[in-house]
Amino acid sequence: MIIRSDEHLDVPMGTGTGTGAMRLHLFRPAGEGRFPGLAFFSEIYQVTAPIRRFAAYVAGHGFVVAVPEVYHEYEAPGTVLRYDQPGTDRGNELKFAKPVRAYDADAAATFDALEAHAACNGRLGAFGVCLGGHLAFRAALDPRALAAACFYATDIHSGTLGENKNDDSLARMAELKAETLFVWGRQDPHVPFAGRERIRARLEEVGASYLWHEVNGQHAFLRDEGPRYDPALFRECTGLMLDLFGRTLRR
Repeated sequence: MIIRSDEHLDVPMGTGTGTGAMRLHLFRPAGEGRFPGLAFFSEIYQVTAPIRRFAAYVAGHGFVVAVPEVYHEYEAPGTVLRYDQPGTDRGNELKFAKPVRAYDADAAATFDALEAHAACNGRLGAFGVCLGGHLAFRAALDPRALAAACFYATDIHSGTLGENKNDDSLARMAELKAETLFVWGRQDPHVPFAGRERIRARLEEVGASYLWHEVNGQHAFLRDEGPRYDPALFRECTGLMLDLFGRTLRR
């Protein structure tokens, strides 16, 4: 499917959620029609080239994909952090500086923008990687979300997202109504076995509708840049996601 990948939208953000506007990068089918909308939350480096390629890949399967710049309060529009030590340090600094309520406001504003987009049919979901996997989970707490895919989501098990490293994601799992896919790399040091078990136990405790998939992969094995990329796992795991969205968003 031919897509448009050259559009962006600057969404004004209200008092208490940061300053200025949040830039959304849009990827969508180029042809006529209306399609389900997906919020895609990036890793700590914002909208890098691998994130753009991932968004384009998903859009090519018939979705309107909106990728917010997660650190819009702190960095100029269009800022991309590099996959090096300074970029990693800055990304992690901001991950723990931004209040959790501001992350949630970004997700709500992204869904609002998707609902208002002429190419979106109003059926919404979310997906994300690393930091974005956690943000996709939190976006799935929005009643408008029908499904979410969370790839190697950091900080859920430890409750350390955001300002003061104190989030309520595990506590709020009882609110989860969307069908949710969790994908993990067993060799990922950021989410060890005990952390994965804690998340899964909580999902069972609240009776969530979820899919669970663990692979032999490192953290960021979906990123098509660098030594940890695994193309076979990319195909396998994105296939699970597309199956989920096909079942839940195309009814």
